[in-house]
Amino acid sequence: MSLATRNGTPVDAPVSPPKVVRQRRVRPGLLGLAVLLIALGGLGAAFAVTSVRATGSYLAVARPVEVGREISAADLVAVQVAGGQGLRPVPAGRLDEVVGKRAAVALVPGALLTLGQVTDDPLLGPGQQQIALGLKTAQVPARELHPGDKVLLVSTPDDNATGTAAVGTRFSATVIDMVSPANDDKVLYLALPVRDVPAVVALAAQERVAVVLTEAA
Repeated sequence: MSLATRNGTPVDAPVSPPKVVRQRRVRPGLLGLAVLLIALGGLGAAFAVTSVRATGSYLAVARPVEVGREISAADLVAVQVAGGQGLRPVPAGRLDEVVGKRAAVALVPGALLTLGQVTDDPLLGPGQQQIALGLKTAQVPARELHPGDKVLLVSTPDDNATGTAAVGTRFSATVIDMVSPANDDKVLYLALPVRDVPAVVALAAQERVAVVLTEAA
C-alpha cells in the first residue's frame, strides 16, 4: 500500500494506478477511401465552378421556321447559356454564317440552334427544273404549302376531249416556295423532273392543272 497526500499532508490511502488509453488503429483501407472522397469532392466543386464560368452567348430560335425556309436574322436571338457544351450550339458571333441558309429541320422557338439544323444545299435536285404556277386561293390544297412538301399535279380534262383523253395525267413535284401577292392569289414554285416540265407548262397555260398535297415536309 502506498501513501497519498492531500494538501501536502500524507494520507494513508490506496492510490489508483493510472489508466492506459488504448489508441485506435486506423485501417489503411478506410484512410485511402477518405482521401479518395475528399479528392472527388474537390473535383466536383472545381467542375461546378468551371461550368458556371463557362457561360457564352449562343443563337436560339426566336420564331418558327419551316423546313426549307431561308433563315433571316429576325428568326434568331442571342441568349446566354451556362455549360451545355455537349449541345454544340452556334455562337452568337457566327450569325452571319447562318443567315441566308435554309432550315434542314423545323426550327422551334426557344431551342438552341446547331449547325446540323441548317443547310445551304439547293432544294432543286439533279435532273430537276423549277417552274412557277399561278393559283387561286381555292386551288391550293392547304392553307400554306412549305418547302419540301410533296405534291401531285393532275391535269384536268379538256372540255373538248372525250374518252381516255379526258383522264388526268399525273406529275410528281416538290414545293420550293410559295408566295402570296397583293391580289391574294398564290404563286407556287415547284421542282419537277426535266421530262415533265414542257407538259406541265402547257397545261398551266390552259389553266388545266390541279394541285394535290401528298406528303408534308
